[in-house]
Amino acid sequence: MGNGKLFLIPSEISKGTSKQITPPQTIAAIKSCDYFLVENIRTARRFISSLEAEVIIESLQFEVLDKRTQQHELKELLKPLFLGNNMGILSEAGCPGVADPGALAAEVAHQNQVQVVPLVGPSSILMALMASGFNGQSFVFHGYLPIDKKERADKIKKMEKESSRLNQTQIFMDTPYRNPALFEDLLKNCKPQSMLSIARDITGKDELVRTQSIGQWKREKIDLKKIPVIFSLYTL
Repeated sequence: MGNGKLFLIPSEISKGTSKQITPPQTIAAIKSCDYFLVENIRTARRFISSLEAEVIIESLQFEVLDKRTQQHELKELLKPLFLGNNMGILSEAGCPGVADPGALAAEVAHQNQVQVVPLVGPSSILMALMASGFNGQSFVFHGYLPIDKKERADKIKKMEKESSRLNQTQIFMDTPYRNPALFEDLLKNCKPQSMLSIARDITGKDELVRTQSIGQWKREKIDLKKIPVIFSLYTL
């Protein structure tokens, strides 16, 4: 018996948007899977149920794949694939494998000649870049910035220099409750002429994408508390 396929299934970024962001091909892939690796079983079940895809949730098997999962555990977690079954990976939000532990499973799948199938769905990172007006030919995603205030300030200054040197968009994020502090650090450590794009609650009811200079941001208040945000920095 040959291996099954490993489907990387994008999930909703903002609650209640599953139907509007999930295309038919992705729903068909979900229906072909009886096994799923997920960051959170409860939210994964809720997401699949919300699609009304005519699957029996109770018949599906879920295992946790999160930041605590060890490399040596993956072969056992992926065992259904090696027995010929299709398997889906679902992260908490957006695309599996991008700033996400799903990349570990994809790596092991490739090592074992399993076909890895990325599916269409929302990526807050790419959507923020698309709407920023910044360079989409050269960009880098840094993920989460350091928590330590001095290290974070140093990282911000380094990104600003790299953007200017390479004509490159710098994309990054933080946990929602730290967004206001990160925003203040950007205002404090970046040059007034540097451009900052803020993409807040992409696909959600509070969605806002605004691009302007650091100098302009200093004159404006914006609510970023406890809301998912992707930041993009660009300077020439």
